[in-house]
Amino acid sequence: MSSVTGSPVLSHGNAVDLGQMSSFYIGLGTRINCNIFSYDYSGYGVSTGKPSEKNLYADIDAAWQALRTRYGISPENIILYGQSIGTVPTVDLASRYECAAVILHSPLTSGMRVAFPDTKKTYCFDAFPNIEKVSKITSPVLIIHGTEDEVIDFSHGLALYERCPKAVEPLWVEGAGHNDIELYSQYLERLRRFIGQELATQHT
Repeated sequence: MSSVTGSPVLSHGNAVDLGQMSSFYIGLGTRINCNIFSYDYSGYGVSTGKPSEKNLYADIDAAWQALRTRYGISPENIILYGQSIGTVPTVDLASRYECAAVILHSPLTSGMRVAFPDTKKTYCFDAFPNIEKVSKITSPVLIIHGTEDEVIDFSHGLALYERCPKAVEPLWVEGAGHNDIELYSQYLERLRRFIGQELATQHT
């Protein structure tokens, strides 16, 4: 891939599907000079099946296997990018496979902690336990979160950042909510610097 450090695998947020995200992805790929690969979760868009935590993990596994086998992309060229609920399959996969990098955009620590902010420990029935898996990620991790996020509180991004052994300088977007971070100029600047410079230096 010419001058491309990575091929991001994008796991989108909850209330959208690929059809709604495609023009954003095309624009993003052009702006950060990357080939972008995305997929729909079970039960989303035109995907068959039902949405469930188990299926989220199976869906990203299938996307990873397709990139590796059908497209012949090696792990050191794959960037896993998860947004909101998409950080759940992203963290799960990244805790099991090494890749070029991981980007967590408005991530959650766990389902219980979103619903009940005073939750301090992870219970066995807690869905989406990112907080327990993020410390197993051996790839560089960039965390992006808006300070005024009304869906997943900013404290989730901070908590994950603190648990991440290979976290790079995060992007805390002052005043941004859950769905508007992409409108702030720092967003593209930070992605470009991370993918175009920080990861590129690691590869040399």
